[in-house]
Amino acid sequence: MRAIIKLLRPHQYIKNGFVLVGPLFAHQWDMLTLKSALLAFAAFCAMASAVYVLNDVMDIDADRAHPVKRKRPLPSGEVSVTTAKFLFVCLVALAAGTALLVSSQALLFVSIYLGLNILYSWRLKHVVILDVFIISAGFMLRILTGTLGLGITPSAWLLLCGLMVTLFLGFSKRRAELLMLEASGADGNQTRRVLDDYSPAMLEQFIAVTAACTVLSYGLYTVSPQTTALHGNGDLIWTLPFVVYGIFRYLFLLHQRAKGTDTAKDLLTDRHLLLTVVSWIGVTLWVLS
Repeated sequence: MRAIIKLLRPHQYIKNGFVLVGPLFAHQWDMLTLKSALLAFAAFCAMASAVYVLNDVMDIDADRAHPVKRKRPLPSGEVSVTTAKFLFVCLVALAAGTALLVSSQALLFVSIYLGLNILYSWRLKHVVILDVFIISAGFMLRILTGTLGLGITPSAWLLLCGLMVTLFLGFSKRRAELLMLEASGADGNQTRRVLDDYSPAMLEQFIAVTAACTVLSYGLYTVSPQTTALHGNGDLIWTLPFVVYGIFRYLFLLHQRAKGTDTAKDLLTDRHLLLTVVSWIGVTLWVLS
């Protein structure tokens, strides 16, 4: 049972918090909207676990050659491929049923998320740059589920900021994987072939651009006339320092602490990063209330 839970990766559910961003910044906190948002969150949790199971099934041979991933339940033999396939089917059915309780649009976005990840696991993860954009698209689908899926019109600035921050995290993950390969001496063709198409210098440029765009787009969002009119004040700008510090802290962990391959785990284990996110949420709620 412990191996199955490990296979489902529940600590990654924190990423599905992007579903809740829409109601938060749209100032729609009524019980009906919050209930629908939580159901959408649960649907993405089930579908995310299904995708992780699918990826592990398809990558089982490559994971056996990876210095860290070989310890996962499937490549290590703790969970059989047959059991994993059964779990995948059950999780997809659960996710689809839960999303349908929210709306037909939520079901559509969750289904697109599954289809996109099937394409990613099959071929697109080997296409340089596009592989990170596909990962980012998964987060954008979460935001759209928490907005359009709940009948909320998303802000263009919010969508832009979401795109930039997820691209930043995606390219940072690729950089962390390169650093891990350099440290272990493993072959990129045996672990993740697309890493051979990336270079440290190129990734550093991508990271710098997306980090700067994240700060800029979020800062402009907080002071945009649409935002100040919606919330009745321009105080959201006071949350910007937490975003800047969080990005800088993440870059520190990437280069000085060999982190970055698992964003959710890094967030939950680094006290500085966790406190920054909690403080950002707290100040945001205080400003918007």
